[in-house]
Amino acid sequence: MSTERFDVVIVGGAVVGSAAAYFLTHDLAFSGSVAVIERDPTYGRSSTALSVASIRQQFSTPENIRMSQFGISFIESLKLRFGRDATVGFRPGGYLLLAGPVGSDQLAANHAIQSAEHADIALLEPARLAEKFPWLRTDDLVAGAFGQSGEGWLDAHLLLDLLRRAARRKGATYAHGEVVAIERVRDRVNAVTLADGRRFGCGILVNAAGPQAGGVAALAGLALPVEPRKRSVFVVACRADLTGMPLIVDTTGVWVRPEGNVYLCGMSPAPDADARAAANDFSVDTAQFDEAVWPALAHRIPAMEALKQVRAWAGHYDFNAFDQNAVLGPHPEVENFLFANGFSGHGLQHAPATGRAIAELVVHQRFIGLDLSAFGYQRIADRRPVRELNVI
Repeated sequence: MSTERFDVVIVGGAVVGSAAAYFLTHDLAFSGSVAVIERDPTYGRSSTALSVASIRQQFSTPENIRMSQFGISFIESLKLRFGRDATVGFRPGGYLLLAGPVGSDQLAANHAIQSAEHADIALLEPARLAEKFPWLRTDDLVAGAFGQSGEGWLDAHLLLDLLRRAARRKGATYAHGEVVAIERVRDRVNAVTLADGRRFGCGILVNAAGPQAGGVAALAGLALPVEPRKRSVFVVACRADLTGMPLIVDTTGVWVRPEGNVYLCGMSPAPDADARAAANDFSVDTAQFDEAVWPALAHRIPAMEALKQVRAWAGHYDFNAFDQNAVLGPHPEVENFLFANGFSGHGLQHAPATGRAIAELVVHQRFIGLDLSAFGYQRIADRRPVRELNVI
């Protein structure tokens, strides 16, 4: 087959890849061509579609807080960017992270970092928690950090659709297929080949392949410690009045948030049980709900002892096993190979900032809006982690 050539080829067309395509095609200094290659034309098994689509400023890394703040400003500017009917159904419900005797010092330290970044997070004592959330058990808590603004949840499908449509209107080409080979000559990537034989030449390659990003990097002979990790999400019904519920992260790591007339909940597996997931493994860990999630919810919110599970699904995190933080920017030895990977569960909320950052690197060869150099690949080569402590 003949080769189609593009200035930028983005591998992965879900929210991160489409955000990069959007910002590239809307940068007035960029006049090149963009191709986005996505292996799942339905996006049904993408991390974007299967996420719980929430955004928070409660991180321990300043750069992550700033990326979330840009994400919020991006949501607030939707109508200006996409037209008066644009919406992602954002609901500013906030996050509430709880701590007992173990964990309270870290919560306070994180709050200090967040406050320095002007995040609107209140550190509440148990009496104030009980007053604000009367349905919450607080007798074993030391503190809770509550996002009073700039946090909430949204419709991931709507966000992806806005980005894709806008990028395509500006000329981005979307191709459905799986990248099975990357042609690299010394310090440059020249082309990618799809499973059906199509070949795409590229001036720059952007790896936005989500949980499969490690495999894509390996095709170019590059090591990337990003792999799929499975997360189960349970949908439950509860008849009690839990007015004003934010997204709650319990001391056990179990989380829950409202979604219309039901609630979404789940937890991260214990580290010794959190193994790499097979790319096609979307089976739900049903035992997790009975053994860990439900008991924790019933303890923290007594009214939730009477729950009815409605349905469940499983999705994949693009988990950075090195330090649970993003890998952004070029490889130090293959400079036209750019990473946009390893978000470890916060990719959707950081997609706008990531897309803008990738576009800046392509067009201007430097970060402009936010300095995200802390997330560069060199830290992995140097074994110098930038660890995010608030991974949910």
